[in-house]
Amino acid sequence: MSQNTAAELRVRLKESRKHFAAEDRQRASLLIRARLYTWLALMREHCESNNKRAPNVIAAFWPLTDEPDLIPLLEQWAQAGLKVVLPRISSTAEPLKFYQWHKGATLVAGPFGVMEPEVSVPLLPDVILVPTLGFTAQGDRLGYGKGFYDRTLAHFKTTGHRPTTIGVAWATGDIHAIDPNYQPQPHDQRLDAVITPEAWYPSTPAPKSF
Repeated sequence: MSQNTAAELRVRLKESRKHFAAEDRQRASLLIRARLYTWLALMREHCESNNKRAPNVIAAFWPLTDEPDLIPLLEQWAQAGLKVVLPRISSTAEPLKFYQWHKGATLVAGPFGVMEPEVSVPLLPDVILVPTLGFTAQGDRLGYGKGFYDRTLAHFKTTGHRPTTIGVAWATGDIHAIDPNYQPQPHDQRLDAVITPEAWYPSTPAPKSF
């Protein structure tokens, strides 16, 4: 797939988001939050019943205007004692670092208009919820073209860190519905799963040892 095709795909995927009515966007975000809440609760229950460390550090993202809104779920998790972390961009060539967030915490506008937490002690996430513009049913992700998450996930692999990675997307992000011949690039990092309001792709993420 050429870079031009990737750029064209991004334009079409971004355009498709603009046609969501506000009530449809809210309903779809609620469905995603419900699926994620249930999945994490079951994952933690499985780990605890098998005497394994349950996932406790959850990396998420502060949504841009057209992205699924996870904020109510993040507040719920933080109030329940989980460590919710958000990414900060330290350099355009470096992996993302994740810092703890809680309801009412100060956020500052970072590069590209993304809201970021204040710097504290960076934490390694057990689960990473990844903003996803486009996806395939196999778990491939098309992001916004800056490469931050691909760099970060590749870095974790080299250090032996194995978080569960979940792309968060609208159903309209199905790339093969637009371009059946789409193939990911060598640097693209396949996710463990992608979640939409309707389904998990390719399936619900399996438990891991943390």
